[in-house]
Amino acid sequence: MNTSATPAPKAPSALQRFFDGDVWHSFKTSPVAMLAAAIAFVCVFCAAFAPWVAPHNPFDLASLNLADARLPPAWAAEGRMRYPLGTDDQGRDILSALFYGARISLAVGLASVLLSVVAGVALGLLAGFAGGKIDAFIMRVCDVMLSFPSILIALLIDGVGRAMFPNAHDTLAFGVLIFAIALSGWVQYARTVRGSTMVERHKEYVQAARVIGVAPWRIMFRHVLPNVMGPVLVLATIQVAAAILTEATLSFLGVGVPPTSPSLGTLIRIGNDFLFSGEWWITIFPGVMLVLIALSVNLLGDWLRDALNPRLR
Repeated sequence: MNTSATPAPKAPSALQRFFDGDVWHSFKTSPVAMLAAAIAFVCVFCAAFAPWVAPHNPFDLASLNLADARLPPAWAAEGRMRYPLGTDDQGRDILSALFYGARISLAVGLASVLLSVVAGVALGLLAGFAGGKIDAFIMRVCDVMLSFPSILIALLIDGVGRAMFPNAHDTLAFGVLIFAIALSGWVQYARTVRGSTMVERHKEYVQAARVIGVAPWRIMFRHVLPNVMGPVLVLATIQVAAAILTEATLSFLGVGVPPTSPSLGTLIRIGNDFLFSGEWWITIFPGVMLVLIALSVNLLGDWLRDALNPRLR
């Protein structure tokens, strides 16, 4: 008599549903998702290829001319380059500065979200699968982290970094900023994955895998993890926009990236000094760029949430 057990068949995981034809069909039939994807693609493309797409290098001091400072949009004169979005107080082309600034903002946002996903998913998977004291300890840490606003945590980490490395802060500014944003963002992933893992660990395919002697870590990462990644993908998409806005807020307050590598938040802060003197374009266009990136990513996150939810299809 054969007593070996065979794992029960599983429903398609979130990752499988993400790459199947139904999700692609949902994308093609959603004008909002297609428009948001197009806007996000243009912004990411211009940021990633800024050295080749931007008409000027705004950080090349040798190419700056103070005579071109604070020129309004679409200004042109004989023998001079046209500035479609105007120039700032140092004569830098606003359009080129947007491309380079978005490059920094997107890099910080994506890196911090990636770090948050890795930490949050690992801790949430461990808490939901192990349970007991491990689960209680990780959840109490999450409760403590949720007691502090994300901006306050980022400001605290940045202040500690400035105090510990006073002479090398500009060099370590990007790493400190990414760590500060990730430290306040991993909690959502941990709580989400924990809840989904607690549901998945009681299903038949997990019980069957335990009966045939599959190692717990193998069950977690090979069987449970793919089935809890649906909410993580949606949350990560939305958190990218939140991380970019957090970085812009910190840079606007002067505690983000160094002034030598300004992001969109730094450009908004610089333009804010000239807003009431009539040079509105210096701060308005970076603000519009920031809104377009955040809005397009949030719309894609909403579409992805509906597409990966079989109850809404």
